[in-house]
Amino acid sequence: MQLEKLFRMQQALDQHIEEKHALQNEDLFNRKVLALLVELGELANETRCFKFWSIKPSSEKSVVLEEFVDGIHFILSLGIECGFQNLDYTLEIEPSTVNTTEQFLLIYEKVNVFKESKNDIDFKTLFESYLQLGTLLGITYEEMEKAYFTKNEVNYQRQQNNY
Repeated sequence: MQLEKLFRMQQALDQHIEEKHALQNEDLFNRKVLALLVELGELANETRCFKFWSIKPSSEKSVVLEEFVDGIHFILSLGIECGFQNLDYTLEIEPSTVNTTEQFLLIYEKVNVFKESKNDIDFKTLFESYLQLGTLLGITYEEMEKAYFTKNEVNYQRQQNNY
């Protein structure tokens, strides 16, 4: 993944939003954590991986991908909030040994660990776990990036339309 480019794009979007809504002097960390948790729940809902009582299938891949990318936006934004956008590291994604439901639960835990520590190691672990979820959902890195670029444009358009 082109992490540097994604971080740059997210930083520009964050700056645009903060200026438009006069939030430059606000601590947005906890709101971004909550936003990520909400987006994670929305993604889980679209995958339906936990709905053992239902036979209805997962939403179409395009819908799942759009929800997945929302999570990437907030993970990047949290990294920027902590000053991690310029770190030189490679994300290491290994094949998952758990199912999708367990991976969602793991990510919820990783979000909370990072919320408390705000350190780069826990950030990296969170990001890797999230990307691992994407691979479990059948999403390639190329699809993640392309969807991020598209959604980033949508987010700018939404700001222009007073979303």
